[in-house]
Amino acid sequence: MVGAGQLARMTCQAAIGLDIGFRVLAASPTDSAALICADVVTGDYTDSGDLLAFARGCDVVTFDHEHVPGEHLDELEKAAAGQAGAAVRPGPAALRYTQDKLAMRERLGALGVPCPRYAPVADLVGVCARAEEWGWPVVLKAVTGGYDGRGVWVCGSPEEAAAVLAHPVAVFAEEHVAFGAELAALVARSPHGQAAAYPVVQTVQRGGVCHEVLAPAPGLAPGLAFHAQRMALELAAELGVTGLLAVELFATEAGLLVNELAMRPHNSGHWTIEGARTSQFEQHLRAVLDLPLGDPRLAAPQVVMANVFGGGSGGSSPRGSTGASPDIYQRYTHVMAADPGVKVHLYGKQVRPGRKIGHVTVLGDGVAGLRDRAARAASYLATGNEEST
Repeated sequence: MVGAGQLARMTCQAAIGLDIGFRVLAASPTDSAALICADVVTGDYTDSGDLLAFARGCDVVTFDHEHVPGEHLDELEKAAAGQAGAAVRPGPAALRYTQDKLAMRERLGALGVPCPRYAPVADLVGVCARAEEWGWPVVLKAVTGGYDGRGVWVCGSPEEAAAVLAHPVAVFAEEHVAFGAELAALVARSPHGQAAAYPVVQTVQRGGVCHEVLAPAPGLAPGLAFHAQRMALELAAELGVTGLLAVELFATEAGLLVNELAMRPHNSGHWTIEGARTSQFEQHLRAVLDLPLGDPRLAAPQVVMANVFGGGSGGSSPRGSTGASPDIYQRYTHVMAADPGVKVHLYGKQVRPGRKIGHVTVLGDGVAGLRDRAARAASYLATGNEEST
């Protein structure tokens, strides 16, 4: 797996149970996955030499992020083609639509997939022209490089748009959508074309960053859930995805609109570790290795996942490696004693304010109560104080 963040870390944990040899390309020995993986190569994913050296001897190369330059992905695929049995999954042709959001919009439009209205813009005149058509605010999105709320600007005036355009970042304009909920449909697809769909979930975003995931999405009509799953499965086939595909959606009065795509394990699927019969991380491994896919059904009537964000303190972990603040580990006792049903996952990451450093998961009945329990645990781990939803 190229990349050694928390997605690679949790994929490594799934690989252990399957006895799959797992190697990560890490930027640093202190990266989240590098702290726990047995086979770590330190290198630069933007350097083709490092990528090719890392991939040598691997049966499959996959990714925990979308940022490998496209030309390097092409080189990697050519090298794999010359190595019997090796493969790059998903391939560069599919990954292009997660790397270039404008290309994604154009491709989805050609497929007739409902999306927010958009337009390429080169200057403030172009943005204002779109605002005349759609109204303010107008959303400006970075064509490449954006994730977790970064690279997305909601501009309520020409002045705000001008401030964004002053930065040397290629952007396009998109209409601001009034939606009732944000949803995510997570599916897996293997080279043989076998596919599996997880229950559609609701994601709760604050400031463009996911804070909670509710599985299945509360109050979602079965017909709409089926439509979202079918749309994600059809997109996986049309785009030639191998592995996981996460489709982020807006639920509006007019229907579902596709917001973003990701071709890797995704924050909206972390709940599956305890909450589904097959975790998204095991499923991704099964898919890219062309193994039969696992059962994606829920393991409980309702599952809630809450992300844990860094507070104001930093420091080193008790293991002696750079990681979460010692305060996080000292708070385990309270969280575990207060609610033995809470499952805690920390990523070994240096604490910085607002940074995702872990997540908690709670299973059971009644979404309101589960959200409250998850929020209290995540808040206490982050700050030492319980704050409910």
